[in-house]
Amino acid sequence: MDDTAARLPVLRERSARIFRAARREARAFARLASLLPLDWGASLPDGTGPGDDVVVLVHGTLASAGAFRPLRERLSAIPRTHTAGFTFPPSCGVVGVATHLASVLERLPRDARIHLVGHSLGGLAVRWFVQETEGDPRVVQTITVAAPFEGARGAWLFPGPAGRDMTSGSAVLRRLRVTASVPDLPHLSIFGDADTAVASSTSFPVGDRVVVADAGHNALLFHETVAEHVARALAARRADAVVSKST
Repeated sequence: MDDTAARLPVLRERSARIFRAARREARAFARLASLLPLDWGASLPDGTGPGDDVVVLVHGTLASAGAFRPLRERLSAIPRTHTAGFTFPPSCGVVGVATHLASVLERLPRDARIHLVGHSLGGLAVRWFVQETEGDPRVVQTITVAAPFEGARGAWLFPGPAGRDMTSGSAVLRRLRVTASVPDLPHLSIFGDADTAVASSTSFPVGDRVVVADAGHNALLFHETVAEHVARALAARRADAVVSKST
């Protein structure tokens, strides 16, 4: 049997994986479009208690806070866990999104533990907020999903500052790498190995990193594995808080 024949099963499986991932991404894009009209105003939690967790979800460009509805429902089922979100204009860049984020955080309970979760451009804004602004002492961790820390393919197609900031080598991306270790916060980067916009090999200087199999850029928003990683990260920070109180 020649090498080509021997490789056929591998090539078939690879092709099948690519097809499955493309089909999931198409479904995710359609779902994202259906959620676009939702949650245009700031969504703030009700009935939080002292020490409760509030997960603030920051969407990507050309989307709305509605993109996080499935994840919000999943996280809200966890005891003493609440969610918040907001929608920013499509041309908004990283600094602008971080400014919107700061205004939302001002409206959250002063005794809450805050977890920042951002998708794509929203992930860059989350890190910009903790690294390049006065931040907020209530923030206990950051989680980014498909954040283009090394640039996004086709960034030039996006309007205004958003496209500029996501371009490989932009001033924002260079600055985020320089100041990545400030402050010293737990961080988790999540990528998809079928993402055609943000390479799964993308790295960030600090924190942990996971790659979700057969997941594209938008499919990550609705992927159960992503929800599980976020839930585990919340549990880990809750455990840290318990240890801190006991010592």
